Amino acid sequence: MKKVGVLIENYFDEKELIYPYFRLQEDFKVDLIGTEKNVEYTGKSGSFKMKSNISSKEANPDDYEAIYIPGGFSPDGMRGCEDTIEFINKIHEQNKPIAAICHGPWALADAIDLKGIKMTSVPKIKNDFIHAGCEWIDEAVVIDKNIITSRTPSDISKQVPKFVEMIKNK
Repeated sequence: MKKVGVLIENYFDEKELIYPYFRLQEDFKVDLIGTEKNVEYTGKSGSFKMKSNISSKEANPDDYEAIYIPGGFSPDGMRGCEDTIEFINKIHEQNKPIAAICHGPWALADAIDLKGIKMTSVPKIKNDFIHAGCEWIDEAVVIDKNIITSRTPSDISKQVPKFVEMIKNK
């Protein structure tokens, strides 16, 4: 069974983590990859928690078919972990699917060269990506090579099926 990683860090957006996490389990083995293993990470509401089962340092990119990066404020924490950034970079170098939503693309900005990539994010941070050389597009789902991005939780029901299809066709 193919394995997919869902990245987790404190202050994740609950909707952007829970829906993909459980939907992906219908077709794949799913790991919650945190900066640390067996740590309970708290969502941005402050009351919902999910526990990582592997750290980004231990996660071997060769073992994963794809990764999903939820938003909220968690991508800022992900950016502060060199192992997480390196993991994302290696997944990208292997041309494996990477999905990110809302603020999730922030983690991509530190991990890969975004020049010339078409993508979207929550509009509030679009200038970060424009300055990084992206072609920022205000659409529910933007796919460019192995990267699939969306703006907000309202787009997630359009993004995740395309991500699942992308993984299955890889």
